[in-house]
Amino acid sequence: MQNETIAAISTAPGIGAISIVRMSGEDALEILGKFFQSTHTSPFSSHTIRYGKIMDGDQLIDEVLVSYFKAPKTFTREDMVEINTHGGIYIAERVLGLCLSHGARLAENGEFTERAFLNGRIDLTEAESVLDLIESRSELSLKLATQGLEGKIRDLTESLRTRLLNVIAQIEVNIDYPEYDDVQELTQNVLIPETQTIQSMLQKILDQAVYGQLIKDGISTAIVGRPNVGKSSLLNALINEEKAIVTDIQGTTRDTVEGRLTIGGVTLNLIDTAGIRDTADHVEKIGIEKSVKAIESARLVLLVIDQSQPLHDDDKKLLSMTESKERIIILNKDDLPKKMNHDFPDAIPISSLLKKNLNVLETRIHEMYLSGYLDSTQTVYLSNARHIGKFREALSLVNQALETAHNDFPVDMIEMDLKEAWLRLGEVMGEVSDNALIDTLFSQFCLGK
Repeated sequence: MQNETIAAISTAPGIGAISIVRMSGEDALEILGKFFQSTHTSPFSSHTIRYGKIMDGDQLIDEVLVSYFKAPKTFTREDMVEINTHGGIYIAERVLGLCLSHGARLAENGEFTERAFLNGRIDLTEAESVLDLIESRSELSLKLATQGLEGKIRDLTESLRTRLLNVIAQIEVNIDYPEYDDVQELTQNVLIPETQTIQSMLQKILDQAVYGQLIKDGISTAIVGRPNVGKSSLLNALINEEKAIVTDIQGTTRDTVEGRLTIGGVTLNLIDTAGIRDTADHVEKIGIEKSVKAIESARLVLLVIDQSQPLHDDDKKLLSMTESKERIIILNKDDLPKKMNHDFPDAIPISSLLKKNLNVLETRIHEMYLSGYLDSTQTVYLSNARHIGKFREALSLVNQALETAHNDFPVDMIEMDLKEAWLRLGEVMGEVSDNALIDTLFSQFCLGK
């Protein structure tokens, strides 16, 4: 229930310097007073911190600092209390237990942020940006998250809705007070040009969204090659961790091994695959089948070839298999004499063992995926899949409205599509979202956020 006071541990579980137990609701201060003792006798002023003791009856639990925030100038627009305890799993749980035993309810995942949304403190784009902020893995993903947090996604969406509303208003006014003697004139001179402008704006935003998604979600990247070309060594070198087993024995990697690497703002979701070759080993065959599936699902393929050996038939098979994929050919073992009799002009020679030329590989990946990325302070990029989906729906409806206009259908039919597009963009900010969507969205947050 919205009027219940909720409580949760807001810091990550484990041992640390401090832990924070948070409460939100009209009874937060009253509940706190049942187990918090302080030398202060005056009423607790908003936005202040007090030192005191957490008591369970006569037993001292911890010495703490307590912050109090009075509604409506709080994150949730409700009274809020934050108890800063010493770090530790048991202490925080004990303090949380006192909150619950004296009248608070355990908060659900994301319920604090959900209340901020429901109470009008933030819109849905800002709420989702809180989650993006928590999950950001690079400076660029952090910038994208702060765009939403600062309301730039909302402002971008509202500007488009305003333009749509102006076109809708033109239609409404003409229906009630005909400004044009000929409806054809209204359609040709007003509706089509302005709707085409909106169409172009939506398309440009969606075209640029590819950069936002790459920065936020990363690029699924498969490291492939025949056995013993140095795939696992490359994975270990890139992530600077001995994650994959490296031996001279062929077929060592029999399953996919995953890692994550951020290069110049782009996160690679790396998969080291089993070496692809003809084999009678049943277990190795299963690994190879997984490798083939990894190639199919990957956006980027790093095809590793051993340049210290002549080009093998298995290399040729992989070159053909990955020809239609976005790929980088890597000539590994550059620290050994070259015996390959085949030339690959765009290939990058490296040595995984000596970590030679890895920076060249990193530069190539950055150029492939972020060369068109503009300064994020100048351009607002969509990165949230739900937002992108709503913008696509809006664009489809605008396209439909233009087709209706070009076919000289009645203007009220054009208006219907434009109104639907306006509503779809409103859903980006949660204006007409149903409860199921809201509950699902906030359940992705961690407890206490």
